[in-house]
Amino acid sequence: MARRRLATKSGPLVVDDDGMLVRARGIPYARASRFGAPVPAPPHTDDLDATRRGPVCPQLPSRLEFVTGPVVANLSQHEQCQVLSVTAPSDAQGLPVMVWFHGGAYVSGSGEAPKYDPDELVADGRVVVVTVTYRLGIFGYLNPDGDGDANLGLRDQIMALHWVQHNIAAFGGDRSRVTIFGQSAGADSVLSLILSDGTAGLFHRAILQSAPLGLRYGREAMTAAMRNSANEALRDVSPAEASIGQLLDAQMAAVATAQRFGARGGFPFAPIAGMAPLPATPDERRRLLDAASNVEILAGYTCDDAAPFVAMDPRGRRLGRLGRLGNAMTGLVVRSVTKRIFSRPALDLAKLWISAGGRAATFRVDWSPAGAPLGACHCIELPLLLGTPASWADAPMLGTGSDPIDAQLARTTRGRWAAFAHDGIPALGGTALRI
Repeated sequence: MARRRLATKSGPLVVDDDGMLVRARGIPYARASRFGAPVPAPPHTDDLDATRRGPVCPQLPSRLEFVTGPVVANLSQHEQCQVLSVTAPSDAQGLPVMVWFHGGAYVSGSGEAPKYDPDELVADGRVVVVTVTYRLGIFGYLNPDGDGDANLGLRDQIMALHWVQHNIAAFGGDRSRVTIFGQSAGADSVLSLILSDGTAGLFHRAILQSAPLGLRYGREAMTAAMRNSANEALRDVSPAEASIGQLLDAQMAAVATAQRFGARGGFPFAPIAGMAPLPATPDERRRLLDAASNVEILAGYTCDDAAPFVAMDPRGRRLGRLGRLGNAMTGLVVRSVTKRIFSRPALDLAKLWISAGGRAATFRVDWSPAGAPLGACHCIELPLLLGTPASWADAPMLGTGSDPIDAQLARTTRGRWAAFAHDGIPALGGTALRI
């Protein structure tokens, strides 16, 4: 692997270049004090080593490790986690840019994770891909000071998009053709970015994969109760002086409180409507209608999106022990929850887009490997788009087969996502995709 110096507007980088792909990792795009709004990372004149993966936001093990396997294992954790990585063809010139926002319920994950390496998407699709790491959990979405800066993780994401506008040309990317895409909380982030003040012109297309849009609303009382619980857990220390461990304990206390609020309690952290840069809930529809003419969207879900969450629920586990009848009942529950939280909201969003004169398409993922324990579940499409078979080898959702990822389907799926980034809806060959 050769290394070379790459000049960006923010300063020179030392990057890896194997003659096929350029990889630049762990680039700081912003900095922030604890519970403070981010500011752009200062320019640098000395060479910045961009050959090693950057830090991830402090976090506890993901509740979906029984689905995806560990995602951030062996990566360092640090509060100053506003970093991004860029992968581009070595000969890139004026290529579309795709910016990835990872999932993890706003409490886990990172764009630095090997499972999200976009090498094949970049090489096959002739695109430049940026993967973003941002603040999570209590650090990014539950400021203990209710009057302090809110939506810090979302603000981090906006800072990353500004970095792209200023610097992506150095990698051969076209800043006038930016597609944002994400899965789960990352897809929910995509919608929040569309809604946010000050994001017009930062991106032009958007892909929402399994966004839990059915859980976005009616969160005010839950968020207030979570903040109270977090502050109670921190009663003997100020949030500014608490250790990372103490803050994660406060986060756990907030999560425990959220469980009293039904289905939304399973997704306790999220951007807060009505707090900058987001509009109040009654204004969201108008904001979306205004955005429809400027941003194309591709929104979809997996056939069994809710399967992992039903499996985690004690009621779902009881159904699963009842044999054939129980499995049938579990299937009904999975389909019902999938429709309410994932599929119907995605389809409704596409309809709203088209009604406002925008362009939208939808997709549904039906694929899963033979013997996959949870079917076409939440996260199942990720190995078709990002990472390598080796990086996904420990993912229980793929079953125990020796070669579970359908290589041809993966190429087709990557091709569709890249085609959308290049030429939008017309390049997809339809407006209701099946994968």
